[in-house]
Amino acid sequence: MAVKDQPKPLMPHATATWLVDNTSLSFEQIANFCGLHILEVQAMADDLAGSKYTGRDPVHAGELTQAEIERGQADPNYVLKMHKPPLEVTRTKGPRYTPVSKRQDKPDGIAWLLRNHPELSDAQISKLIGTTRNTITAIRERSHWNIQNITPKDPVTLGLCSQRELDAMVAKAARRAGTAAEGEGEAAPRRDDREKLIEELRAEREAQAKAAAQAAQEAEAEAWLARKREAEAAGARGEPEGGFL
Repeated sequence: MAVKDQPKPLMPHATATWLVDNTSLSFEQIANFCGLHILEVQAMADDLAGSKYTGRDPVHAGELTQAEIERGQADPNYVLKMHKPPLEVTRTKGPRYTPVSKRQDKPDGIAWLLRNHPELSDAQISKLIGTTRNTITAIRERSHWNIQNITPKDPVTLGLCSQRELDAMVAKAARRAGTAAEGEGEAAPRRDDREKLIEELRAEREAQAKAAAQAAQEAEAEAWLARKREAEAAGARGEPEGGFL
């Protein structure tokens, strides 16, 4: 049984890979320490995992001691205890981080903001999208190197910012300009419809990811049971008949 509320390694899969390759700890001990399912550890040991992880030494990281590992190897029922919890990773001040897969969408989001919200300053767009003022200026002046392929698209739909962040930034720009939010009652339904669509798409993606993970886990479990049955069958075939050697 795992230690209640014990912190997990900073990189649980990489740590589990290292423990499988460098210790004789049981799969259950490794799974409990790393917060993984035992079948995940089994798949790593059998090289069945979909992703290959580079091992991470928890002793070097200070999360385990060699003495703790040796105690676990000596007693399969021993529960490994974290020596030093990993430090919480926090971001320092800086521009908004955008995943690599979405960075190519930034120019489209900037073009959409310039067209639909000219009241936003370059600083606000830069903060909202996580871009530079030079890029904003180049798109506004149509001197951007890829201007022919830039198509204005809603940055919320692209996943570059949230609807709440966009609305807050637009409201702030409107207050600063001293303009009244006329027609807000007409815009609200459109924002509500867009938010609903985004929520539906997000829910659909999450459901698909959950189904894929569940299917993978079930496949691993079936493979593990099949190997176990084969091993048991092989053992039964190897027993001498009638009790004579």
